[in-house]
Amino acid sequence: MKLLVVVDYQNDFVDGSLGFPGAEKLETPIMEKIQQYIIDGGEVVFTLDTHASNYLDTEEGKNLPVPHCIKGSDGHKLHGNVARVSKFASAIFEKGTFGCEALFEYILDGKYEEIELCGLVSNICVISNAVIAKTAAPYAHIIVDARCTACADKDMNEKALDMLEALHVEVLNRERV
Repeated sequence: MKLLVVVDYQNDFVDGSLGFPGAEKLETPIMEKIQQYIIDGGEVVFTLDTHASNYLDTEEGKNLPVPHCIKGSDGHKLHGNVARVSKFASAIFEKGTFGCEALFEYILDGKYEEIELCGLVSNICVISNAVIAKTAAPYAHIIVDARCTACADKDMNEKALDMLEALHVEVLNRERV
């Protein structure tokens, strides 16, 4: 069975407090991927970066002092058309940090032969959850499509893709400069 994990494609990462030019362009390829997984009978799950009003007092908030994805805010919601198709999700996981413990538990039973990740941001939450997937399902084929992930710093995005490949994650559609 195949699983698509849509990581944190939320308003605050697209056009909100941590948004960046180009993040909105990921919506179309992510939507295509979601639709294909649904047509092919695969599963689709979403993660939501989720913080409380005391975010700035947390370890993450001290290192990244930009309030974002505060539960109940518009920035916490999934972005655009991705929000509309979330009703087809097998699960939606709220996570208070980069990696998602509930995602680990969800894929631990070993029923997935292939796990693909997409979303935001490549160098933090996507890579963290790819490691979680690799740990929970060590014999599954793990994939990240470079057309469906990014971060604000293009060099850092390339480094994240390099690291994913070093971790034996297949990176699809990578354009090398």
